[in-house]
Amino acid sequence: MLQIKNLNLTHKKDLRVILSEFNLVLNKGDKAVIIGEEGNGKSTLMKWIYNPLLIDNYIEAEGERLVGKEILGYLPQEISEEDKEKTIYEFFSAEEMFWNRTPKELSEITGKFGMTSEFFYSDQKMGSLSGGEKVKAHLMRLIIQDVTVLLLDEPSNDIDINTLEILEKIINDWEHIVLFISHDETLIENTANMVIHIEQIVRKTKTRYTVAKIPYRKYLEERFHKFESQERQALNDRKEKKIRDEKYRKIMQSVQNALGNCSRQSPAEAKNLKDKMHAVKSMERRFEKEDENMTEMPEQEEAIFFKLGDKDSSIPAGKTVIEYTLAKLTTKDEERVLAEDINLKIRGSEKICIIGANGVGKTTLLRKIAEELSQRDDIKAEYMPQNYEEILDLDMTPVDFLDKSGDKEERTRIRTYLGSLKYTADEMEHPIRELSGGQKAKVLLLSMSLSGANVLILDEPTRNFSPLSGPVIRKMLREFPGAIISISHDRKYIDEVCDKIYELDYSGLRNL
Repeated sequence: MLQIKNLNLTHKKDLRVILSEFNLVLNKGDKAVIIGEEGNGKSTLMKWIYNPLLIDNYIEAEGERLVGKEILGYLPQEISEEDKEKTIYEFFSAEEMFWNRTPKELSEITGKFGMTSEFFYSDQKMGSLSGGEKVKAHLMRLIIQDVTVLLLDEPSNDIDINTLEILEKIINDWEHIVLFISHDETLIENTANMVIHIEQIVRKTKTRYTVAKIPYRKYLEERFHKFESQERQALNDRKEKKIRDEKYRKIMQSVQNALGNCSRQSPAEAKNLKDKMHAVKSMERRFEKEDENMTEMPEQEEAIFFKLGDKDSSIPAGKTVIEYTLAKLTTKDEERVLAEDINLKIRGSEKICIIGANGVGKTTLLRKIAEELSQRDDIKAEYMPQNYEEILDLDMTPVDFLDKSGDKEERTRIRTYLGSLKYTADEMEHPIRELSGGQKAKVLLLSMSLSGANVLILDEPTRNFSPLSGPVIRKMLREFPGAIISISHDRKYIDEVCDKIYELDYSGLRNL
């Protein structure tokens, strides 16, 4: 059993409360997903559960963490700089349990991920692995460690569809406790039997959390019906209050007028009217108490509102966006051929997605396409890499990064746009490095929109958006009037946004 008692998390910098009086009990067999909008503290909570010292430099934490006999294993969002410099062999051999595993056991572990046990002994640097390969390596190391509690922060990021299905099986078959954060709605729907929802409401001035021991889709349905019923009751209460208050106002006015017209020669009548006024005042006090118990309007996190592109971003249906050919796709050092005979042709406002196994070279190919399109004068292309640091200046604030003119009206407009993306005034002034992955992604999308781009080149565009923001982001991309060339393993994104799907393997691009 893993238990958290009365946990309070507060940002040291702006004193914003992330969690207040948070309580949670996880038992054997629980597969709990933490959901919530970007920047709500999901990863911060996960880090505290694993090791409170991980957040000590930016969070004030109070609360109890009862681990008992559980062995915690943590999969972070990003690999550490220290681990990037290690070879794969050094990464695994640093774990004592690695040496206690038999060759058969090691082979079974790699077999689950479609790999051979030779992977453990590779001299390749961890930092040179693809995003998906890094996630696989971390997951395999956790399995080797014999942990009982899996703490997984975005385990679905960057892994291919086949590995996503393997991850689903690992979570579903895990006998102990799984606590994970994911933006992959399909993964959540297929695995979670418990939902932990962290919210920041009233413009992020008030925190709220919900723990529901039900599957994700049922949680959303019950939440919707609850809010709908509460809103209906609240509106009805306010309608009845309006009618009641109008009647009360007329009675009060009538008694006041009668008192004003009452002759001093009619003391009996005056006394009667004063008694009536006393009764009216008593009625007012009773109404005030009733109003205290009136149904409140449901408080929800404000939905993000954002439109990507405008009519100037559209592309004529017959225009060739790209006709790309490449004889050989190689690794950056050109030591290994990844694919051959690549051909890709895109016309008009087509939205295409490239899929394929981890390490096949999808990101390398997309970067080459981005380089070629960026040289074109007849289109305006913008690139969103997997690693946002390739483009973002992490020391700048979102407003400073987006402001290209320094004009006061421009900065005001940028603040308005960021507000529609649920940034608080404080967050707009934070260095970008202090923002969550989803908040950084929003900065890049807004930058693309402000640039007037009509071709978007996106490497895993939905990977850092919460499952609650996901439907809005997919709708925004689906309605973008220009062309989109993307890589994704997000099954809902592929189904809802993309017109064509290409699979990359050694023999080239294949239209599915």
